[in-house]
Formats: sequence, C-alpha cells, structure tokens
Amino acid sequence: MWLALGAIALLLGLRAAGLGELLSLEALARHREALSALVAQHAVLAAGGYVLTYAAAVALSVPGAVILTLAGGFLFGAWLGTLLTVLGATIGATLVFLFARTIFGENALDRFGAPAQRLAEGIRRNAASYLLVLRLVPLFPFFLVNLVPAFVGVRLPIYVLTTFFGIMPGTFVFSLTGAGLGSILDAGGTLDLGSVLTPQVLGALLGLAALSLAAIPLKNRFAAK
Repeated sequence: MWLALGAIALLLGLRAAGLGELLSLEALARHREALSALVAQHAVLAAGGYVLTYAAAVALSVPGAVILTLAGGFLFGAWLGTLLTVLGATIGATLVFLFARTIFGENALDRFGAPAQRLAEGIRRNAASYLLVLRLVPLFPFFLVNLVPAFVGVRLPIYVLTTFFGIMPGTFVFSLTGAGLGSILDAGGTLDLGSVLTPQVLGALLGLAALSLAAIPLKNRFAAK
C-alpha cells in the first residue's frame, strides 16, 4: 500500500511541477541546435539518455509521449528513432506491468465478479491477439493498456513481445514525421500539432488501425478450422 501511495505521490508531484510542459514542440524548436550538437558529439550517450528518458516518461505516465516520439525521429532519424523509441516505451511499459502485478496480484480482475472473470479468461486465451490489437490501435490510453494485462495474469514474455512489435508501426509513422521537422524549421515555419498531424500521418494511422482490426476475423476463421 505504501509503495502504491508513494508512486501516486511521485506522479502527482511531477505533474504539479510542470514537467510535461518541457515536452513540447516549442521546447524542441528552442533547443534544436543544442540537442543536435549533443547527438553529433556523443551519439551513444545521447541515444542511451533518450531511451531512459522515454522509459521514465512511460513508467510515470508523464504527458508528452507523442512529442518525445517526434523528437526521436528529429534527432536520430526515422529508423534509429523508431528503434530507440520502441525500446524505451517497452521498458517503461514493462515497469508499469511489473509494478501493477506486484501490488495488485496477477489475477486482480477475477475479484470483480463473473463478468470480469469471463473477460479475464477471454484475454488469457487470446492474450497475444488482444494485446497486439490494443497496441496497434490506440483505442485506449497507453497507460491503461499497460495495466490491464497485469490484472488478468498475462505472461511477461507475451506482454513484452506484443508491446515491442505492436507499437512499432505507429511509432515509425511519428518518427518519420519527426525526421521532417527540420525542414519545417529551415523554411521558417512554426511547430504545432497542426503542422505535424498532417492528413498523410492521420491516414497512415487509420490504415494501421484498419489492418489490425481486419486481422481479427481472419484469425477467428483459421482458429475455427
């Protein structure tokens, strides 16, 4: 109980301190030259620091994950930025998973009656499919998707693998967008969500969502056979 209360207090303290305000497109534009110089001079150190920062942001549910993902593509390029972001996000999500499982137990959802037990059993039977779809399609907040598997007893390897590969396509879309932010600044433009979430980016995300949802009936058909 004290561990849970301490984590909640830390989370509220970080939010009250305005840490999320540092994770903004304006801050990225202001510190562009210094960050680019750091990556150029200390590439390995900068990459490691980025992974740890992303993992901490996910573990503590600090707002600004999209900005961090864009920054990864901006600083490291689309491909390396995607890899570093996926690695950091997976580490942070795994920490949340382990923390929740330790505090609440592996089968916490079973305590909420028969409907919750049936839901938990359904997730257990198709854990990889459920989690992969939830990672590919942002139907629910990332933090919530990190917690629910811990409450139904999903095995850690399945959780880690579905997180790592499930978030990769969407992460690549945003990293690719982040890699193009430099051209916007060079052209004298300003960075805001309107310039980042272009119709092409939104279309790519909707395409990923449709692809993942289309895989569900196909899987059920093969399973029936």
